[in-house]
Amino acid sequence: MITLSPEVATALFENRPVVALESTIITHGMPFPQNLETARRVEAELRSAGAVPATVAVLEGRLHVGMTDPELEGLARAKGVAKLSRADLAACMATGGTGATTVASTMIAAARAGIAVFATGGIGGVHQGAEQTFDISADLYELAATPVTVVAAGAKAILDLPKTLEVLETLGVPVIAYGQDSFPAFWSATSELPAPLRMNSAAEIAAAHQMRVALELPGGQLVANPIPASAEISQAEMAPVIAQATRDAAAMGISGKAVTPFLLQRIFDLTGGRSLEANIALVLNNARLAAAIATELVNSPQSAH
Repeated sequence: MITLSPEVATALFENRPVVALESTIITHGMPFPQNLETARRVEAELRSAGAVPATVAVLEGRLHVGMTDPELEGLARAKGVAKLSRADLAACMATGGTGATTVASTMIAAARAGIAVFATGGIGGVHQGAEQTFDISADLYELAATPVTVVAAGAKAILDLPKTLEVLETLGVPVIAYGQDSFPAFWSATSELPAPLRMNSAAEIAAAHQMRVALELPGGQLVANPIPASAEISQAEMAPVIAQATRDAAAMGISGKAVTPFLLQRIFDLTGGRSLEANIALVLNNARLAAAIATELVNSPQSAH
């Protein structure tokens, strides 16, 4: 059911570091050709940091873990690509469809392929108003179930971050801030929220991953890696922008899976494109840390992807 790219298959066989990447940023995050250019930049960033990229997507019913450049370009050009989470993955494959993977479905694919580290932008979480809508991302439950270390710039700042942290705590998911005591807020390096855990090196994070495996604890861990200061947009600046975008979504009756893409596009418009520039910077930064963690894992005595 899984098709490994030649590069990924060789790296796994040789026990070299591999890092999974999602594909919704390609199909639902930005227009062509910027989406393809960004995907290639992130893959190049991983290679330069000593890891092999494994971009995940479903192409004509096959779950691809790692994609050739022609496959990557084909996905970047494709129209009407499904957005796949845990609930949609099997159905898309069974019907021969094409779909881009979210955090949850990328974690599933990575674990099945034997890849322990995944770099993304920001995870999904508890949406604003979830006490009425029950709109909570499957990403949180996947982190509780699937043994993959996910490197992200926190949760997307459009979400209810305090409630997101509460649900992660309830589900027993370790939330590790990298190099700081504050939980990062996606476009912003810091927030008023204290991080549950702090680690200062890739080696510590890798050791925590391996200890969870040794203890036979289910699920993975979330590494919250702050956006570089040179690229961040402060919370003070972003808060009114997010509030405006949220009001616009409510006024237009946007709901379900359409909420996040709408909000991100609206925030892009309201910031004159700065939000996307920051998004690209934080993804590249997360790729570098993920590569370092993956390298520590394969070089350790308990070597495992």
